[in-house]
Amino acid sequence: MLEHAPNGAQDGTAEDASQVRRSPETVLLCRVQDVIAKPAVVRIAQGMSVFGEHSGGWLALGALGALVDRKRRKDWIIAAGGVFAAHAASVVVKRVVKRKRPNDPEVRVLVGTPSKLSFPSAHATSTTAAAVLYSGLTGRNLTPLLVPPMLLSRMVLGVHYPSDVLVGSALGATIGGVVRGRLSRRKGKASD
Repeated sequence: MLEHAPNGAQDGTAEDASQVRRSPETVLLCRVQDVIAKPAVVRIAQGMSVFGEHSGGWLALGALGALVDRKRRKDWIIAAGGVFAAHAASVVVKRVVKRKRPNDPEVRVLVGTPSKLSFPSAHATSTTAAAVLYSGLTGRNLTPLLVPPMLLSRMVLGVHYPSDVLVGSALGATIGGVVRGRLSRRKGKASD
């Protein structure tokens, strides 16, 4: 008679799929992929991944804002700096927490990543910071347009757990909010 090892392996050599216990987050991640990860959605999510890598797309938009909106050039530069700071903060937290990316046979990884660390999602952090900061500069609420698709895209691609994107978004909102507050105070001083 075989005894089952605590991790679900038999004889210590092979996983017994019926014995694998998935975390609620892995179950949710698999469900998101089952429902949403259709070929067209995956292609869009992969494009979003490239755009958001190292916050590059958001920094480019900040630079474009600085070029086009000469009157508020310094504000755009400060906002882009806030996006970069949010990204950097997420990288620091990743290196402290060291949570590994999803690694389950049911999770399909559909894009490459620069590291094996997952928590928090740097894409979610920088996207949320950009949405908060660039909303203040454009006068439009960009958050509902930008943040949910990026958060979902990271799960569609199988590279983040739900808590990774939620905490990343909260971190980005916090840093973006602080920098936006400073920009508002700066604007108030300039009009005095």
